[in-house]
Amino acid sequence: MNSIFNLTLEELISVLESNGFKKYNATQVFEGIYKKRVSDFDDISNISKELKSFLSSNYSLDYLSVIDALKNENTNKYLLNIGTESIECVLMKHDYATSLCISTQVGCNMSCAFCESGRLKKVRDLSVSEIVLQVLTIEKLENIRIQNIVIMGIGEPFDNYDNLVKALDILTCPKGIEIGSRHITVSTCGIVPKIYEFADLKTQVNLAISLHAPNDMLRSKLMPINKAYKISEVMEALDYYIEKTNRRVTIEYIMLDGVNDTKECAYELISLLKGKLMYVNLIPYNSTSHSEFKRCSKEKINNFYQILSSNGIGVGVRREMGKNIKGACGQLRASHKENHEN
Repeated sequence: MNSIFNLTLEELISVLESNGFKKYNATQVFEGIYKKRVSDFDDISNISKELKSFLSSNYSLDYLSVIDALKNENTNKYLLNIGTESIECVLMKHDYATSLCISTQVGCNMSCAFCESGRLKKVRDLSVSEIVLQVLTIEKLENIRIQNIVIMGIGEPFDNYDNLVKALDILTCPKGIEIGSRHITVSTCGIVPKIYEFADLKTQVNLAISLHAPNDMLRSKLMPINKAYKISEVMEALDYYIEKTNRRVTIEYIMLDGVNDTKECAYELISLLKGKLMYVNLIPYNSTSHSEFKRCSKEKINNFYQILSSNGIGVGVRREMGKNIKGACGQLRASHKENHEN
């Protein structure tokens, strides 16, 4: 049976009207499942028996189930069941808000050299409901409301573009979950055509780019996507995005010891970003047993930070959360699969 959480409000309006119901009924249903969080269509008190019967016969209200959870003081990591597969999401408890990092695919085909997610290849895209239900499931499990969403979990969001956009519609819909667009960030490794499409949506959703190297030679070694879309093409697309949206772009830069952490890399990055509406997020590397890469010392990260900052580049260092609970994308899923295969 189809999940009701696959439908945007406009799609639900179309379905109901084509089956003899009224447009306003869609709003009633949306508010029932997203505002009141009903577990049964019969619990939506302001719709007819006929509509309840139609919905129950055609759609499910099932949430996702939790396979495993690892927790520390400020971070919870969950492995969620989706049929025969599993996905991850991470709850981060900040002083100012609660954030959830969610996934968009089972596995990932981008094959970034430093990333645990890419070690397990893409099995399939997540459906709209599977993206949305990560939020609803964790909110119900922890009895909280999530203020911020980062779409940086397993998978490349722009490789599942259509489902991503529909999920964003539901997450931000005033009649739906109603998370402010500016409280959502989508991270991409740089699929250039989709950056242009996303820009044309003129959404207020934040965009982050996994850059991780300041030149094509190094980035191609770290990220195969760079062989398809060079840094210059990515930057042109980001210029277009900024022009269309007037939104600042976050440049994600994982600090890899002896790889991309040199002074030369810092100055190349400055040349690339100078004068642009961009902010660099330096990310301490979360080492895994499967990776050749090592994390930089705090001193190296601070030196890199100081070079960027003193040359007029907006920059920060991401606060580490979840390091001791397999916090990096894909680590919990990978270890779970290995345990079951052994």
